[in-house]
Amino acid sequence: MEASPLTQQARPSFQPKISQLYGELFVDEADSTHPEGFWREFFLLKPDRASFQRRLEHVSPDELLHFQYESQQLFAYAIQSMAAGKAPSDEVALDTLTVFLCGVLVKRFTNPSADIITVLAGLDEVDAVFSEFANTVERIIRTGRSLDIRKKAVEVALALTSGAYQTSLVSYFTHRDLFPALMKYVQDSEHDNRAFEPFLLLGLLSNYHRFEYRNPYRLRLEDFVSESTIQKIIRGLGDACAASRTKYVAMQEDLAEGWNISNTLTYIGLGVLAPVKAISPTSAKEDSKEAFAGLPGAEAAVLLAAYDFTSANKLFCSNLVSSPAEVQQHEATLSSFLSLTSYILHHAYRSPRAGLYGLLNLLTLRILIEDQVICKRICSDESKLPVRLCRQRQPYLPAVGGARPAAAHILDIACDMINHNLHRRLDIDLYIACVNLIHRLLCCISQTKMRLTYHWSFLWQTLLALLRFLTTYASDLSNQSLDIHTLISPLIRTIALAVSAGNAFLTDPTAYDDLVYKLVESGDFLARFKVAYKMGPSSSESANAIDILINVSRHYRTILEAERGKGRMSKNLSPREMSKVIRQGYETLDVPAMEGLDSWQRYREADERGVLKRAARLAVEDTRRLLGDI
Repeated sequence: MEASPLTQQARPSFQPKISQLYGELFVDEADSTHPEGFWREFFLLKPDRASFQRRLEHVSPDELLHFQYESQQLFAYAIQSMAAGKAPSDEVALDTLTVFLCGVLVKRFTNPSADIITVLAGLDEVDAVFSEFANTVERIIRTGRSLDIRKKAVEVALALTSGAYQTSLVSYFTHRDLFPALMKYVQDSEHDNRAFEPFLLLGLLSNYHRFEYRNPYRLRLEDFVSESTIQKIIRGLGDACAASRTKYVAMQEDLAEGWNISNTLTYIGLGVLAPVKAISPTSAKEDSKEAFAGLPGAEAAVLLAAYDFTSANKLFCSNLVSSPAEVQQHEATLSSFLSLTSYILHHAYRSPRAGLYGLLNLLTLRILIEDQVICKRICSDESKLPVRLCRQRQPYLPAVGGARPAAAHILDIACDMINHNLHRRLDIDLYIACVNLIHRLLCCISQTKMRLTYHWSFLWQTLLALLRFLTTYASDLSNQSLDIHTLISPLIRTIALAVSAGNAFLTDPTAYDDLVYKLVESGDFLARFKVAYKMGPSSSESANAIDILINVSRHYRTILEAERGKGRMSKNLSPREMSKVIRQGYETLDVPAMEGLDSWQRYREADERGVLKRAARLAVEDTRRLLGDI
């Protein structure tokens, strides 16, 4: 039987014209140059980012060097189309350059600086080409024909900065200052989320060779005083922090449940009668380390810029701690920042990347707290705000609803970090930053006689649990890091400060009673701690501080043994009996007023040089990831 002429034939496949042009790039032919008509058409057609990315992925570094004239042509015509400012070629050129720079600069060249210069401009023309490139990008960011075009120019600048960060090419953006153009773009933007990319770019540029010479962007940050623009940047930071936290919540919902029939039946011992919960689709991932290994998301790179603005600009700090929520359903930026910090530090042990971002945020908070005016505000009721803190693993933070002073949330974040990252391979730098933060907060409220409402028992429990851990693994930790004594000193001084000056800031006597009770419980560990870390008699402030704690514990142990010897008390005391003994013991307790417990060294950026350099490299990598997802 003959085939019917009505049988459906296979449809021919059509390839977009722009994809055909991509296929003609970097092809080994006798004449690899393209006429001007090719490039004119190239920059008129709507780009296909995915297709161009795939094409660049299949070109090796050696092939790019071989076709250097062709890549130089592409770069030069893109700059020319951008500078002309005519639609649609300027927009096409910006989109194409972003993909091209991301695809080329990520490759591993033998001699990165020289090879990248060769591929993009040629050694003889590099100064002229990149000066024109920097000038064109700056002009578009400042006075581009639309906000969308200006945003794309910022993305091009991000692509070059993140891709060529280890080369000298970024210096063209230090010679051609982008700061005024970026701030004008933020100021002209109607939506706060447009501040994200400029803020991120400033973070990278202000960290470029920051310890080798006086970075001009750092000077710009210090002198910037436009409060309206700063407030837009702060709101953009809050949106980025909230978006990043959402990824943690998507992995595992952790809001504390209210009372319902299920947990009521469970509470009274009838859990078998409770309705069975539906299994969440992500329940298999909730207990898996891999589920959180990639968090926080790449948008966390903006935390580097948050640190830089905080360390350089007092007006930024003031607005950060005082900016209210724009609307009732919207978080204040400080609330979002603290919330994200809580989630990052809760899971800090899962990856060095999370630990480094957590450490960077702790340094940001330390800078805020070391400012006396800002610290008073953080500790006062003026700073009351609700913060969603991470509760994804036990032991959970105490559930406290409603708004609290920011200092109370910061103490919770620090305690949660200490409790969830205790491992024999301890992240010493992270714990030093965390304990220093607690010490400075207690110093502030002690010196100002502010009464901070807080669950102090949880703080004493956390600090003494850390002391027990350090005692148990003293040998391993001493061999692991020479910086262990930099952790021991603030820890002991913080507990000793609470003992000697706790009455100045604790809201009720029971909080102090509880501290004394926990010291009595930890008496054996205190003595072992002193021996394990070779604290000689009165050899240092730390030795004097540990002696205070040991003497308090010994004082009450002596009282208890005397009372038991007289038959007045049983071996196992009730909480009420113990509280009575503690209060009676105050009459004979002598706690010396040791000088220096409430003193600390002001933050010096040079001391954290290694951390900041690693944070800058991490932010560069995450910026590349962000651009790849656009």
